[in-house]
Amino acid sequence: QVQLVESGGGLVQSGDSLRLICDASGRTISRYNMGWFRQAPEMEREFVASISWSGGATYYADSVKGRFTISRDSAKNTVYLQMNSLKPEDTAVYYCAADGYRDNTQPSGYTYWGQGTQVTVSS
Repeated sequence: QVQLVESGGGLVQSGDSLRLICDASGRTISRYNMGWFRQAPEMEREFVASISWSGGATYYADSVKGRFTISRDSAKNTVYLQMNSLKPEDTAVYYCAADGYRDNTQPSGYTYWGQGTQVTVSS
């Protein structure tokens, strides 16, 4: 079992930056693909970014490419999402997920999920 806890969300202005943190416990996530997803009210959960277990491969949704960066620190059992140039359209609850071997760009590809952290970007 893996427990995931997200933090780092908040209310920011358009153009600002945030760094989301996903802390894992229970067991190491060093062999899991990891992903970030987000969900706005009345919208489906959408893919944001993912990183392979080794950290050697990353994937991004077109909407965040060039602005967001996913990374991981195996020693800390932690995954990060650096978000720059935030836009109001980025407003959503952001979720960390572990185990994306089936399909790392879809929620159904992941087994473990955190509770989410709210990111609100005002204009």
